[in-house]
Amino acid sequence: MTSFYDQELDRLNETYERARLAKIDQLKIGIINASEASIIGVGSGGSYTVASLLCTLHETYTGRVSRPSTPLEIISNPTLASASPIFFVSAEGKNPDIVEALQRARRHSARDLQVLTNRAASPLRDALAILTDVNVHTFELELKDGYLATNSLILDAVIIARAYEELDRHNDHVPQTFDELELNGQSIKSWLDSAAAFAQKAASRHGVIILHSSALRPVATDLESKLSEAALLHCQVADLRSFAHGRHSWLTERADSNVLLAMVDPSTERLWEATRAHIPSQIETLSLNIAGSRPRDLLCGLVAELKLVSLIARYLNKDPAKPRVAEFGRELYYMDLPKLVEQPHHEANTVELSKFAVLGAHWPSITHEEPMRRIAASVRTSLSDRTFRAIVFDYDGTIGSSNRRDLPPIPQVSQYLLKLANHGVIVGIASGRGDSIQAQLRSVLPDTCWPKIKLGLFSAGWIGDLSSAISVENRSSEFLNHAARIVHNLKHAGVPIDLVRVYHPHQVSVRFDPGIEAQGMWYVIVDALRQAGVDFSNVVRSRHSVDILAPGVSKSRLITHLIKIHKLDPYQVLTMGDQGAWPGNDSSLLDHKFSLSVATPSRKLDRGWKFAPAHKRDVDATLWYLEAIILQEAGCFTFDAAKLDEAKAR
Repeated sequence: MTSFYDQELDRLNETYERARLAKIDQLKIGIINASEASIIGVGSGGSYTVASLLCTLHETYTGRVSRPSTPLEIISNPTLASASPIFFVSAEGKNPDIVEALQRARRHSARDLQVLTNRAASPLRDALAILTDVNVHTFELELKDGYLATNSLILDAVIIARAYEELDRHNDHVPQTFDELELNGQSIKSWLDSAAAFAQKAASRHGVIILHSSALRPVATDLESKLSEAALLHCQVADLRSFAHGRHSWLTERADSNVLLAMVDPSTERLWEATRAHIPSQIETLSLNIAGSRPRDLLCGLVAELKLVSLIARYLNKDPAKPRVAEFGRELYYMDLPKLVEQPHHEANTVELSKFAVLGAHWPSITHEEPMRRIAASVRTSLSDRTFRAIVFDYDGTIGSSNRRDLPPIPQVSQYLLKLANHGVIVGIASGRGDSIQAQLRSVLPDTCWPKIKLGLFSAGWIGDLSSAISVENRSSEFLNHAARIVHNLKHAGVPIDLVRVYHPHQVSVRFDPGIEAQGMWYVIVDALRQAGVDFSNVVRSRHSVDILAPGVSKSRLITHLIKIHKLDPYQVLTMGDQGAWPGNDSSLLDHKFSLSVATPSRKLDRGWKFAPAHKRDVDATLWYLEAIILQEAGCFTFDAAKLDEAKAR
């Protein structure tokens, strides 16, 4: 009788075809956006294999060291999400570990998170419904896997392999058909025929040591997972040289209870042959020779080891897809993790550390914190003692998402904007963008509120309110025209510039190809301007663009306008932004005396601090500040001193 596991393997051909035809454009964008960083792939069981494959390919193509992780690693240390893009993989989306890991990572992440799943309806998708800045890539799988990941594994592995190979224009794409998958000049079926005696010996000895080359770690990882989870064999996994550093002792003591499988590519074939020459003759050995470390080779290795599991299981008369699962195993799977693994405690001095960081001081170079702590306390006190009548926000990264998509503020932010405006507080929004900001705000705020929301668009080159028509001036600027010509020349030379827009007479905006960080490109643009003798002192950057501002243009113009029109004391205005250190595009905004950062502080010590907890950034930090606001008499507000002290105590 054919096992359920073998029936699953018989469907791999169909699954491969489904994966080959899947639309993966959005997943490729997620990979592109992470291409300048090391990534973390998170998964359990077969999804851990996919996460491992993802990290291996990311290292291969980008040179960025990346690592697969279990959900527990992220649950225990979610601050990892603050520095690295994270890709979550969960076939069915019902694993409580992955749901908890995602929720904790989102609290700490300053980037979009990526989720790869095969179910449109699941506990994971339910959790995603209330989270922002999470990109979900759903590739439906009609039939559910058995106990072990088989078709979901191949579906997701092929999709990821396709994504990396299609982004790399110099490599062949994955084979058009499943049957074209080939080992090192040998078909998978032929290799399995040669592995029969080895599989039988492994079944009788109940143990296997799996050796592998570095590139084939995902294949070795999955084989160990399958054999262990289905309780078929006891396994050890090591790379070819780790085995030489003591792990061979296991064979010395238990030669009669183990076999040895080596997964090698052309770069390690000679190493394996030299290693095998020293293995005692009574140890049964087998090599899985894979043509290389290209995505197609790794896919072939995964299919081969899946089928080797079937071969071993037959000799043991077991069905790997239907092992006996004791009740305690189910209880272990569904344990209540939030109650059992506490949220990590945050350092008490993160407010000072964020200011040190922007001044170039990092652990372990910070040796004298007390002066900075006193300055922070003084600024915190002055904020809580002050009554404000106006608040000016940056848009992208402060009240709106910092990603490349044009999205309106989330409902919680919109509600606070409406609440402040209706209370008579003067609300201003300054942005390097133009009418797209106006359209997004109009979509979430009632038209009765529009005249109350003051706008400074094109870096406050144009000032009006949400109800105003944005006037287009015909006045040209030779400075901006010259700057635009220089940038266009860079684009024509092959610099990864996506778009150059001239907004006369305010600014030139330069956006870059997906995955290219504006921080590094700022130097490219500025150096080109410098070489041409153009003043570059007014060139600023956001996370996704560089803006060349005309003389006299900056976001601080909106502050000056509000002070003049509404006859405000300058100290009655509070400003808030995410890029507070020059050349950040909020540096002029956070140069104001009373200002708050939601991400990068100002370098001035008496302003532009980030008092929100370290794990809250961007819109999350903005919400934290807004929650600390206490409305006073009409048109006035203060800050809750206890709330600001709460950050100090964390």
